[in-house]
Amino acid sequence: MPRPRKSIPSYLPHKQSGRARAVWTDPAGTRRFRLLPGAFDSPESRSAFAALLLEIDAAPHRLQAADPGLTLAELLLAYLEHAERHYRTPDGKPTSEVYEVKLVVRALRELYADTPVVEFGPLCVKAARLKWVNEGRSRSECNRRVALIKRIVKWAVAEELAPPAVYQAVTAVAGLQKGRTAARETEPVVAVDDAVVDATLPFLGRHARGLVEFQRLTGCRPGEACAVRRCDLDTGGPIWLYRPPHHKTAHRGKARVIAVGPRAQALLRQFFTADAADYLFSPRRAVAEWLVGRAANRRTPRYPVAHGSQRGEAGGGLGAAAGRAVRPGVVRAGHRPGLRQGLPAAGRAGPAGGRDPQGVVGEADAGPAVRGDGVADGAPVAPEPAAPHVRHPGPQAARAGGGPSAARARAGRRDAGLRGTQLASAVVAKIG
Repeated sequence: MPRPRKSIPSYLPHKQSGRARAVWTDPAGTRRFRLLPGAFDSPESRSAFAALLLEIDAAPHRLQAADPGLTLAELLLAYLEHAERHYRTPDGKPTSEVYEVKLVVRALRELYADTPVVEFGPLCVKAARLKWVNEGRSRSECNRRVALIKRIVKWAVAEELAPPAVYQAVTAVAGLQKGRTAARETEPVVAVDDAVVDATLPFLGRHARGLVEFQRLTGCRPGEACAVRRCDLDTGGPIWLYRPPHHKTAHRGKARVIAVGPRAQALLRQFFTADAADYLFSPRRAVAEWLVGRAANRRTPRYPVAHGSQRGEAGGGLGAAAGRAVRPGVVRAGHRPGLRQGLPAAGRAGPAGGRDPQGVVGEADAGPAVRGDGVADGAPVAPEPAAPHVRHPGPQAARAGGGPSAARARAGRRDAGLRGTQLASAVVAKIG
């Protein structure tokens, strides 16, 4: 990987002349070199080097004054980096203007990427505009993009990336006039009818409905309505004053004051909280209220969920905890610890009298108990299980134990052991 180039100029001696020089790399990746007046390490060269640092800091995209070899692609790249830094909200997020700049930059790059900046003129601007007209863009949209091209060239002249004659030639391009161009016209944007708004309000939540009504009563922008807080309201007089901390024209040095009348005041009081810094129309509280209302209007019963490894009560599993009957003859691998607690002592004995690790059948899985004559009530008897149905084991258990075939084989051995134990208990019960 090559070593990254330094964008900050270096103060170095020029061996051939003994003068000082500055060497740096511009944002386009081109190595730049400038001889400074005076000998190396002289006050004159130091002053010239300090002035160069200030020039680069004020215009980081400055390549060379009116460089005849500067292409339009290099100019567009420099302006795009400037736009990403310049068009930002106070919290650092890029505005929608960055997206519009990228659209214009993409069109110019496709048409005139390798064209020198000094050769970019009115015909190039008209060709780009015709491209947008053929794509079906509206007349107002085409005029707005042409104005953005003029802004790009004006910025290039201010940064000494283009000669002033280029900007003077580009400004000669007039906008498209209504009825005198092939570009389509758009319908004017009008306000939503009050009847439509009134019919929509009953279907909105409390916070969304409050936002709509607050905008209707005050005429504020949607972003200003979403950002209203009690600490931003001046409630000292009969008419409250709302001063948004951020608004659309704040970068122009303009103040924004919104009058809040009695009806809007009564609306805002419904959303006041103990913390004055809380947003009145909070999405978090709106979602919380919606969840509470949905739970209150729930028609199906809520299934209880217990804490711990077993989701239901111990020994019953999820079905027992929810009050549902467990289907007889079903052995679930995840419920074996709970089922094992419900087994009688005789049901856990293996064919040889020892503990059978595979014989796991719960009381819910067992059929009717086999009782013989003479057996007292409450005596431990072995239940007669129904034919077990083994669910597919987990992936790890299937790989470790041989898969579903091995599980079915183990189920058969377990069934045989249980039946032998039950027959022996029935014989003992009959003969005493």
